[in-house]
Amino acid sequence: MRIITGGIVHETSTFTLVPTTWQSYHDRFYLTGDDIITTFRGTNTPPGGFIEAAEAHGFELIPTLFAEAHPSGPTPRPIFDAMVDELLRRTRAAGKVDGVLLELHGSMVVDDLDTDAGIDDPEGYLLAAVRAVVGPDVPIVAQLDIHSNVSPKMVEMADVLIGRETYPEIDQAERGRECGDVLNQILREGLRPTMAISLIPMIWGLHQVTAHRPMRDAIDYLHEVEARAGVVCGSIAVSYFLADVPYMGSSVYVVTDDDPALAQKYADELAAWCWERRADWHYELPTTRAAIRHVQQTKQFPVVFADTRDNSGGGAPGDSTGMLRTFIEEGLEDACLLYIVDRAAIAACTAAGVGATLTLAIGAKSSPLQGEPIEMTVEVMALSDGRFFYDGPMYAGLEGRMGPSAYVRQGRIHVVLVSIGEQPYCTAFARSLGLDPKKMRYIGVKSTAHFRAGFEAWAGSVQLVDEPSLHNMGKLPFKRLGRQVYPL
Repeated sequence: MRIITGGIVHETSTFTLVPTTWQSYHDRFYLTGDDIITTFRGTNTPPGGFIEAAEAHGFELIPTLFAEAHPSGPTPRPIFDAMVDELLRRTRAAGKVDGVLLELHGSMVVDDLDTDAGIDDPEGYLLAAVRAVVGPDVPIVAQLDIHSNVSPKMVEMADVLIGRETYPEIDQAERGRECGDVLNQILREGLRPTMAISLIPMIWGLHQVTAHRPMRDAIDYLHEVEARAGVVCGSIAVSYFLADVPYMGSSVYVVTDDDPALAQKYADELAAWCWERRADWHYELPTTRAAIRHVQQTKQFPVVFADTRDNSGGGAPGDSTGMLRTFIEEGLEDACLLYIVDRAAIAACTAAGVGATLTLAIGAKSSPLQGEPIEMTVEVMALSDGRFFYDGPMYAGLEGRMGPSAYVRQGRIHVVLVSIGEQPYCTAFARSLGLDPKKMRYIGVKSTAHFRAGFEAWAGSVQLVDEPSLHNMGKLPFKRLGRQVYPL
């Protein structure tokens, strides 16, 4: 069996000031041909799962293009068109194929939304383009992020969509393997997938961590539906609320074996259950200062403070200073912050060298909404080109690239400065600089939940906090939803 594989992956914030360029893709992944197999083999990623499935089922995997940028603003149309053209060119060059395995995100947006040149459903567009090349009878199976804004066109153009079931998303290879297993059922066992979607006019709030209730209850219900007769698989998409597009919102999509009515029935059932509990998915966040007061009373150390609004993993600039300012004003000791994006400060550290002491204006260079730069007199503890390997469980075995980076210290407050915005999935990068967060009493991260994969197991407590950022949900100027979406 000859199987095409590839993907164009991007989580797009239409509210961020962080641009998406060709370099954005090359900074993360822009791979063609066999480089895709070499890069992802044995990694906890969807392509890693595709490779595992191909080897198990005897597929000949034909890699085309895999492009992914860190979360940021909309991808310009010329860049998107060039990537699609390359993927389609390689697909045509492969000749007759038996199936397609794609990784997509489900929350990509292409510029310019104010003109006819923009695309607010790039995944649907790409699936339709691939369908036009391979024909109506070749099965297309795609793996999606849990934070997807799934459109009816995506459901129409793919035979099967499979979303991740964990957050933090530690099941990426597992879901990729599932895609390959389902494709094998279609090709060799006579499975005839029928897929239906139920759209929920709702932004899923911060209760998304699948290891904890109430989100655990939703995943348990999903698994109960998946275990029913005739059901192949199902998924809950919790939405990506930073994309101002018509299909922004949560959804449930279910695949059955040759029974579209049953797929719709179960999708509607689970969607109604989620909607009835819409208030349960939301809660208010304290400031860092209030969270510090709480932890100093409970003594649950070490404590991880998560700055959810300035999460560069959601496209935020990653340079807000509210948490750092509070750490300094509270006189914390044995405290670290991962990470602040600040290329200018890194350049100054690089020029000064390891061991130098210098005064820097750190952070808040992207927007006044990110706070004000903080003057710090720091010692340069380490410098790096930003290359390291994740040690999991998220992205285990995959190389990470933070760009030129610096580890600085003022007293007993430690800060890691990076050039490329990325949330800390584990402690591997900090340790590569000589900073072990496990030895800290207070750990600040710019992340919403993915940090839990590498931090929660050893943390005494976790505190999600709210600091000023251009991604504060209550202040976002939505214009294109076209309908009411709870709780806006």
